Amino acid sequence: MKVDRLIGILSVLLQEEKVTAPELAEKFEVSRRTINRDIENLCNAGIPIRTVQGAGGGISIMDGYRMDRTILTSRDMQMILAGLRSLDSISGSRYYSQLMEKLQSGSSTFISGRDSMLIDLSSWYKPSLAPKIEIIQSAIERRNQLEFRYYAPSGESARAIEPYYLIFKWSSWYVWGWCVTKEDFRLFKLNRMDGVTETNHHFDCRSVPLPDLSNEKIFPGGISVKALFAPDVKWRLVEEFGPHCFSEAADGRLLFTADYTDMDNLVSWLLTFGAKAEVLEPTDVRDRIRHIAEALKNTYGRN
Repeated sequence: MKVDRLIGILSVLLQEEKVTAPELAEKFEVSRRTINRDIENLCNAGIPIRTVQGAGGGISIMDGYRMDRTILTSRDMQMILAGLRSLDSISGSRYYSQLMEKLQSGSSTFISGRDSMLIDLSSWYKPSLAPKIEIIQSAIERRNQLEFRYYAPSGESARAIEPYYLIFKWSSWYVWGWCVTKEDFRLFKLNRMDGVTETNHHFDCRSVPLPDLSNEKIFPGGISVKALFAPDVKWRLVEEFGPHCFSEAADGRLLFTADYTDMDNLVSWLLTFGAKAEVLEPTDVRDRIRHIAEALKNTYGRN
């Protein structure tokens, strides 16, 4: 893309004392004529670029501008590269890698030291997520509808949406768009989507509200939980709810209190602790776990 190339050229010029047009043409895989037009566009944008013809010549930014108006500091560049690297961890293409190579080119003094921040957004589902993300990105850019099959707690259904945003939140990927079926904006979890297809059905961009991604909106609470946990699962409570979600009971167990959103998810979560968790409240959760335990005993008690 032209804007990406202009940013890349400017980044190289800020890092290098001098560079030639053929060198830029080879780096950005375009013709020398294209580089000359790009330099002209940068000059028109107010960047004081100087060109010197002949042997020993080249393209450079005037020294005063380099000293007083440097756009990116070393720390700025480290943060940009960390962000690009995190996106590349889930990308199905080499776009972000190529962009990183362009930005990293030049003086090593500009990007000094080792990487201090490493972000990996991939997961066990990367083989299935990367193709979905690539399809959704394409549909968003081209303003084409998406079609897919969606699996939700309420059942499965065929959906068609106008996609607007790809979102990474709560350790998962989502797409925010206008659902043609529901005639409203909806948030869809990528791991619950199957058969994602970009259609040729073009749509006009709506006035799109940003999704409410607050924990209070998505996880409104409503179920007050009180349970006792064995001391050796403290690490899980700290990891999932923080160090202030429990106090130590007289018998050494951990008295856990929290608000939970969904009854089924709560029961499933508690069962992952086996006999190391005892629910005190609410009583209906305690009853459900007892019934499940009885059913498991009947199932596994058979010869």
